[in-house]
Amino acid sequence: MRWGEIIRRLVLIPPTLFGVCIIVFVLLRVVPGDPIAMMIPPGASAADIDRLRAFYGLDQSIPQQFITWFGQALSGNFGRSISLHQSVFELVLARLPATLELSAMATLIAVGLGTVVAFTGVYVRGRGAEWAIDGGIGVFLAIPDFLWALILLLLFGVLIPLLPITGRIDPQLDVTFHTNFYLIESLLTGRLDVASALLQHMILPAVALALPFAALVARILKASLSEAEDQDYAQIARARGFSRPAILLREVFPNALIPTVALGGVQITLLLGGTVLVERIFSYEGIGNMAIDAVINRDFPLIQGLILTFAILFIALNLAVDLLVTLLDPRLRHG
Repeated sequence: MRWGEIIRRLVLIPPTLFGVCIIVFVLLRVVPGDPIAMMIPPGASAADIDRLRAFYGLDQSIPQQFITWFGQALSGNFGRSISLHQSVFELVLARLPATLELSAMATLIAVGLGTVVAFTGVYVRGRGAEWAIDGGIGVFLAIPDFLWALILLLLFGVLIPLLPITGRIDPQLDVTFHTNFYLIESLLTGRLDVASALLQHMILPAVALALPFAALVARILKASLSEAEDQDYAQIARARGFSRPAILLREVFPNALIPTVALGGVQITLLLGGTVLVERIFSYEGIGNMAIDAVINRDFPLIQGLILTFAILFIALNLAVDLLVTLLDPRLRHG
């Protein structure tokens, strides 16, 4: 992708987000369900219900509600949560770092595991072990992340209770954080005991998210490595006496990396979306878990803020992947 194309995509971000806002706002208000009816106490009078509707702006028409909400959103005010009675912006800002750290950990695990499996599969190419690796990749691809979460929960929470299966950090730990990026802050400040506790809570949901992604990385990278190894430059390097591992690492891998990043990078957005169910299963305190509570409680302002946050993350990740592919491929960089 040329740099002009990247600039064009940057220009399209605001109208894309505006379209997302309209679709989500309208859909939330036309589907059945009344958030006010879920929060009023028994015996509330009609006047009390009308006051609540007026307080949250639900007594206006949908176009009027959208104009009011969008005008406030432009100034950073995304409304007040109906169920939690707090600012939506502050709620999302408090939970977003947990999801970002979890997604980053899952991505690192997936890339590392997928790369090892891909190189192993290429190295045993043409042998019986390759069939076993390809079969294993297919199995891991077929099992979704939430099912992996349930399997890991049963395995390490019931059968072999080695790791914590709920929460983000041990409640008995007496520690004060200055930011909501707990893991990064604990590592930067040298509090390795806190970092260890955070990692123990994070490892199971991260692995559940990583396993399907790792299988996809392994399949794409293995196919790219196999194709690149058959090219003339690899054959010339072999004729000059280079060992096969050296050829795979120095000659084949840089060329096979480009399609892997291009195709596998899209999976990162799916991994981020998968945090919704995985965080719920492990009671992990991220925006994915919060999103399910918001939907259950019909919390319109919070749902709108969370979906807009996910939309921004998806756009940013796709753009980052495109930039990385452009930097890796000199044909696109100088095209």
